[in-house]
Amino acid sequence: MKAQGRIVSITLIVALGGLLMGFDASVISGVVKFIEPEFNLSKLELGWSVASLTLTSTLAMMIAGPLSDRFGRREVLKYAAVLYAISAIGSALAPNFIILVIARMIGGFGVGASLIIAPMYIAEIAPPEKRGKLVSFNQLNIVIGISLAFFTNYLILRLGASDAAWTKTLMFDEYNWRWMLGLETLPAVIYFVGLFAVPKSPRWLIMHGNDAQAHAIMLRYLPHDEAEAEFKAVKENLNNKDVDKKANLSELLKPALRLVLSIGVVVAILQQITGINSVFFYAPMIFEQSGIGTDASFVQAIIVGITNLVFTVVAILFIDRIGRKPLLTFGVSGIAISMLVLAYGFGSATYQLTTEKAQAIFSPGDLTQVESVLDKTYDSDLAFKGAIIGGIGQEKYNSYESAILKEATHVNSTLILGAIIAFVASFAVSLGPVMWVLFSELFPNYIRGIAISFVGLINSGVSFVVQWIFPWELASLGNSMTFLIYGLFAVAGLIFIIRTVPETKGKSLEELEKELVR
Repeated sequence: MKAQGRIVSITLIVALGGLLMGFDASVISGVVKFIEPEFNLSKLELGWSVASLTLTSTLAMMIAGPLSDRFGRREVLKYAAVLYAISAIGSALAPNFIILVIARMIGGFGVGASLIIAPMYIAEIAPPEKRGKLVSFNQLNIVIGISLAFFTNYLILRLGASDAAWTKTLMFDEYNWRWMLGLETLPAVIYFVGLFAVPKSPRWLIMHGNDAQAHAIMLRYLPHDEAEAEFKAVKENLNNKDVDKKANLSELLKPALRLVLSIGVVVAILQQITGINSVFFYAPMIFEQSGIGTDASFVQAIIVGITNLVFTVVAILFIDRIGRKPLLTFGVSGIAISMLVLAYGFGSATYQLTTEKAQAIFSPGDLTQVESVLDKTYDSDLAFKGAIIGGIGQEKYNSYESAILKEATHVNSTLILGAIIAFVASFAVSLGPVMWVLFSELFPNYIRGIAISFVGLINSGVSFVVQWIFPWELASLGNSMTFLIYGLFAVAGLIFIIRTVPETKGKSLEELEKELVR
């Protein structure tokens, strides 16, 4: 196999961790509809079932980088694969809400480790001219995992409605959400086995004094002259640093790293605070708010996944051609416009439940409790939902919600779908892949592990909060205000990108360090 083929093969194996991360995080989007009534969850508890995984992934990011600096990138990824498998099995078999959350939190440790270590490893093994594209393979696999989760969720939903004997035997109807969560076991096992074919990071080996092994690995995936030049550059770079000194957070906070750290922190926050994981992890719930029903909402979630996949491929094709900053500028502009359009679309919706339609939804006893709401037009989703909940209570409303919204919501559903697709497309060509490429490029070799852990921690922490409070936001602030907030954050982020973020394409990690670290 040629050197270039070896690099691609190694990258694809390592990036499988991204697929597991995307699947593990997004599969919950199809689960929340079923566990909310089954475990009688409040909105914050429902948010916790989604965000608990991100909480532990945040904790994992605090230790994954330093652990990878000590034990190696590949070894940490192997442990992540094991955690994914344990989480999938535990979640599928969970007898109650607490066990489900614990199992999801175990998977979160795998998510946090693979999310930062996989792109770090790929950046350290990739040639400069191909680094953006190869690191983006990890993001591509994340979005494949997200799309796969949306598709398998819908497939299991359809199998549950099937009359085939084998689907009844496997109880796809009764255990639909358990099947959704348990499927992850298979790719987790494949990932663990595949990592045994991956070499150790040559830069990590040089940092630990294993020059001969690092040199041999470089010769396997680079032409001889390039391998020699790369080996020499890494050695010179590390020799110019006090590498015997343990890299720690205090080093990261020194003035010399102020620029790269500020860029990393702002981009890390921006990627999550514009609402991407609200869309990915609650896609069917969002689409149900437009009144299209359960099956259609799962189908539209698949469309979102496909859009994410297609435009991530577009980003990979162009990230090393037109650069990181143009993609960020274009994409964040699209994010801002899409969220503002989404806020307008939901803000212009009206809600009216006729007596005839209500009779087909409610039991006779519950119908009596909502008579004062029927045949009235509401301009606010909060007022409409509040009136019904005031009559029948939150628990009963949860069981009726999909049918109520389908019959009562009057909104331009095409505008809603279009805005969400445009938002996902804009994210997929910018903040999705570009953020991790920037993280792998901005920070010096000697502190890259702890630096990526630090900004990854911030990214994951913001993601946790966004996921946790999203159901509460919809219930308390309303659809329109929730998406308006996301849009305003995007506008602020766009200004920062234009003014501060540098272009990094086509430069070696050592060259970037000389330019950005003073």
